[in-house]
Amino acid sequence: MDQKHFIIKQVNKRGLMEKIILNSENAPAPVGPYSHAVRVGDMLYCSGCIPLEAKSGEVLKGSVSEQAELALTNVKVLLKDFGLSLDAVVKTTVFLTDMGTFSEFNDVYAKYFNDSKPARSCVAVKQLPKGVDVEVEVIAAFNLT
Repeated sequence: MDQKHFIIKQVNKRGLMEKIILNSENAPAPVGPYSHAVRVGDMLYCSGCIPLEAKSGEVLKGSVSEQAELALTNVKVLLKDFGLSLDAVVKTTVFLTDMGTFSEFNDVYAKYFNDSKPARSCVAVKQLPKGVDVEVEVIAAFNLT
């Protein structure tokens, strides 16, 4: 698991909790001042993934299906780097620039979350970073039974 991480301790009412900032060397670099993911306890909060090529950082300007495929592949890579699979995902949030492409996106999404259907929100937005049409963020849980 090649990753860089930083530990920030924060106190809450129940005592000391650990906030772990995680970044993957196998996923596209963040396009702003944020981390790939943050772990607090057994929960992993991942930043949104867009269709960027991991090695080149280039944006995929293809169809919504192609963009969804790459964005979800990037989600899968992040989870794998942090010791999880798509089965650990408990919630997804999907951002589309055109709700008219929902069905096209959904066909790709169903291939990735065929058996483990996490809770999901899908919203239409005016614009996404780097001019892409799809962004997917996930929340995953460690130690699921």
